[in-house]
Amino acid sequence: MEHELARELNEVLQGTTPGALLSGMGKRLYFPKGIIAQGAEAKQFGRVADGTLGIAVKHKTPLILSPLQKQAPLLSAGEIVSYAPTAGIPALREFWAGELRRKNPALGDAAFSQPAVVSGLTAGISAVCDLFLDEGQTLLAANPSWDNYALIAQARRGGNLRLVDMFNESGMDLSALRKAMTEEAQKTGFVRVILNFPQNPTGYSPTVREAKEICAMVRGIAEKGAGVLVICDDAYFGLRFEEDIEENSLFAYLADMHENVFAAKIDGATKEDFAWGLRCGFVTFAGKNLSGSHYDVLVKKTMSVIRSTISCSSTVAQNMLQKIYSIDADTLRAEKAACRAVIEGRYKKVRALVDAQKGRGALQPMPFNSGYFMSFKCKNVDAESLRYKLLHTYGVGTIAIDKRTLRVAFSALDDECIDEVYALIYRAAEELAE
Repeated sequence: MEHELARELNEVLQGTTPGALLSGMGKRLYFPKGIIAQGAEAKQFGRVADGTLGIAVKHKTPLILSPLQKQAPLLSAGEIVSYAPTAGIPALREFWAGELRRKNPALGDAAFSQPAVVSGLTAGISAVCDLFLDEGQTLLAANPSWDNYALIAQARRGGNLRLVDMFNESGMDLSALRKAMTEEAQKTGFVRVILNFPQNPTGYSPTVREAKEICAMVRGIAEKGAGVLVICDDAYFGLRFEEDIEENSLFAYLADMHENVFAAKIDGATKEDFAWGLRCGFVTFAGKNLSGSHYDVLVKKTMSVIRSTISCSSTVAQNMLQKIYSIDADTLRAEKAACRAVIEGRYKKVRALVDAQKGRGALQPMPFNSGYFMSFKCKNVDAESLRYKLLHTYGVGTIAIDKRTLRVAFSALDDECIDEVYALIYRAAEELAE
C-alpha cells in the first residue's frame, strides 16, 4: 500500500525522467514526519527545552565520556556524539556543492541537487540503486569492474549487472558500450549505466576525445526517446596523471544535456581528501529542466534510504572534515597536491616498468593513466592462481578481480619496493605459465 507521503513525492516527480526511472522501492520511499523531522523542528523552535531525540544532555550539552572527549580535543561534545542531520551537516553540504562547481568548470550555471551526505561511496551507490534499479532491470558497467557493483546491483537489488568491454590495449573502445546501450533502449526504453573514472580496477580515465564520445553516445540515445540514468562513480576524482585526460567529471556535461538524461554523482572525501576510514561520501543529482521541487523530492527519497538503513552518517567525521575545509584553502590544497604527487610518482615508476616489459610472457597491462590502480590481463595463467602464488610464495598481496584480471594498487606500494614487487609479479606469472 502506497504511503500518503510517498504518493505526494511521486506526484512531484511525475512526468520527469527520474520519476519514470524510479524503482518499486524508490516509489515506496518517503521521509517520515516522525522523530527526525519533529526533532529538527524542535531544534529550531524549542527555546525552553527539547525532549525529542534519544540523547542525554546536561545544561543542553550532550553528555560525553572524558576519555572520548580527550581523543578529539578540538571538537565540542556536540560535534563528537550528537546525531547529525539525516542528509548531513548543512555547512558541509554547502561547501561540497561549491567544490563541485569549482572542480568542474564545465558545469557552468547548470542546476543540481544539494549534495546529501552518505556513509561512504558504497552507501551512495547502494542508495541510488535502491531508488532506481528494480529486480530484473539491467545496470551496465565496464568489464572488468569493482566487485561491489555485483553485490549491490545483483545480490541486494536482484538486478542484472551487464559487464561491457570498454578497454583495448591503448585506451577505450566504446563500440560495445554503444551496442549495449542501444539494445537496452530498444528493449525497455531505459538505460541504466554506471561509469567509474578513474576506473577501478584498471586505473583508466577517458581522454578529452573519449569523454566527448561517451557524452555524444548518451545524448544520441536520449534524443531517440529513451530515458538514461548515468551514475558517475567519481571515487578517485582528480587523480589524473597524463595531460590529455578529461578534467571534468562526466556529470558536468550530463547535468544539463537533455530532458531524458538523469545523472547521479557519487563522490566524497574518502579518496579525494585521503580520509578513507571517515566514510564520508556525497550523492548529488542533476537533470535538464528539473526544478528545485524535483531536487527536494530526490533528496528526501535519498534521506529515506539513509534513515531506513544507517539513520545518519558519522557526526564526528563530518565535523572533522568541515573543520579542515574551513581552514586556509590554499594551504589545504597545497597539502593535498603533495599527497597526490606521491601517488603520481608511483604511477610514473610503474608506467615505466610495465612499458619496458610490453609483450613479455603471460601478462598484458591494461590501459591506465590515473587513480590508485593498474591491472594485468592474464593471457595464459589464472589470475587467482597468480594471486595465490604471489602471496604465499613471495609475500606480495594483489587482487584477482576475475579469472583473467589481476589488480595492483600501486598507491599502496612504497617507492622503494615497487621494482621488487613488479619483478616478482612477472616472475610468478612466468613460473605458472611454464
